[in-house]
Amino acid sequence: MSTRAPVYLDHNATTPLLPEVVDAMLPYLREHFGNPSSGHAYGQRAREALERARGQVARLVGSNADEIIFTSGGTESNNLAIRGVAEARPEARSVVTTAIEHPATERPCAWLAAHGWGVTHVSVDETGRARIDDARRALLPGTALLTLMHANNETGVLQPVAALAAEARARGALVHTDAAQSVGKVPVNVDALGVDLLSIAGHKLYAPKGVGALYVRRGTPIVPVLLGAAQERALRPGTENVASIVGLGAACEIAARTLEEERERVSALRDALWRQLQAGIPGLLLNGHERERLPNTVNVRLPGARGDTVLGACPEVAASTGSACHAGSTSPSPVLTAMGLGEEEALGSLRLSLGRGTTSAAVEQAATALIGAWRRVARLQ
Repeated sequence: MSTRAPVYLDHNATTPLLPEVVDAMLPYLREHFGNPSSGHAYGQRAREALERARGQVARLVGSNADEIIFTSGGTESNNLAIRGVAEARPEARSVVTTAIEHPATERPCAWLAAHGWGVTHVSVDETGRARIDDARRALLPGTALLTLMHANNETGVLQPVAALAAEARARGALVHTDAAQSVGKVPVNVDALGVDLLSIAGHKLYAPKGVGALYVRRGTPIVPVLLGAAQERALRPGTENVASIVGLGAACEIAARTLEEERERVSALRDALWRQLQAGIPGLLLNGHERERLPNTVNVRLPGARGDTVLGACPEVAASTGSACHAGSTSPSPVLTAMGLGEEEALGSLRLSLGRGTTSAAVEQAATALIGAWRRVARLQ
């Protein structure tokens, strides 16, 4: 039995900490332990680190530093954006979202629906992109908020956020996008997208788990979901997680510096993986748009075998059948069924997501192992 570590192709679930990120964090886990709200030297050193990180995050998404609010991650950022805006605009009572959102968006929208809000779900086409005409019909005058993801976590498909934002803003709606999967992988600029709020999750871009940020455009009506002291412009009370925020800032700075180079490298590896799998698995199909997707993601549909069965027969590869937040579920992916796939087709799908540590040798190793596993499994079914 091989002792070689499996090839990690699950970067959309989480990413490893970059060494530079760890190095940036260590002083704030050791000697620089002050509370950033304290007025003495220890506190001020922590406050300076916090504001430096705020600027690093802001530069990556093209915002002002004071528009960045630190949170515990993408889920909290989404909840603050959706519920915070809804509570600040109670007269509207209407929200528009899409049929393929992450639970961190879907559940807050469901909470609003349970409390008397109208929630409309925009459908997607067969490539996994939200239908603009459907959204145009759903966005009525008086809609409080349009909330949609920038890139789907399962298929990697990029959504037409800028086009939908223009439609929403023309009707007086605010716009929020969950950019957890896209920040650090493709260019993300809040003005180019036309959004008022944007969520970031640290562990999706080589920063720690348990830290994230929410961009809130100046003047956006929003109230806190958590109640407490006045940290983070009184929108996110609680003593800031300084070391992890420093890590998030460092990861954002690295992403900004290397984004184009890394995007080209990873997309070439992704395409090489797709070609090798296609050559070894007759009838293999791609789920999602061929071009409008993240450079690191390929979601494939296996003929004659279930995705979880193939992965179970392939210990050489660490990947998933979809979102890690649905791990353990044997039901078909709601994202794939929203795209029109049948239950068998959805259950026969795999999500393979590459990252900074992925090499051409790893791609070849993974492709060979997955092809072999598929052949063994398909022969038995």
